[in-house]
Amino acid sequence: MDIILRNESDDPIYQQIIDQIKAQIIEGKLTAGDALPSMRTLASQLRISVITTKRAYEELERAGYIENFTGKGCFVKQQNTDFLREETLRQTEEMLAQVCKKARICGLSADELKEMVDLIYSEDNEND
Repeated sequence: MDIILRNESDDPIYQQIIDQIKAQIIEGKLTAGDALPSMRTLASQLRISVITTKRAYEELERAGYIENFTGKGCFVKQQNTDFLREETLRQTEEMLAQVCKKARICGLSADELKEMVDLIYSEDNEND
């Protein structure tokens, strides 16, 4: 499991951990039953406080992404595929809102932006 913390991020460290673990679950890099590193191990690897990793894991458990078994550790929880799709759609909408805002600042028309998206989308499909 790869987690990269960025000092320049506006998000607190625990939120960066949450977001990256969620992304890995949504992308299928982490699947149901996969064990997460212990809170202490992750804290040691990232050189952060155990309290921070504990908070991230608690939030992920509350949100239904992982489950904690006392004495065994934390594991990726079986996910509802509809829920994962909705989460991915929500994230995509957020990103597109940012893109649209930047496009407006640059003076791009909606048609020009759509053309850019079509080009990028078709290039990505060719590379898959």
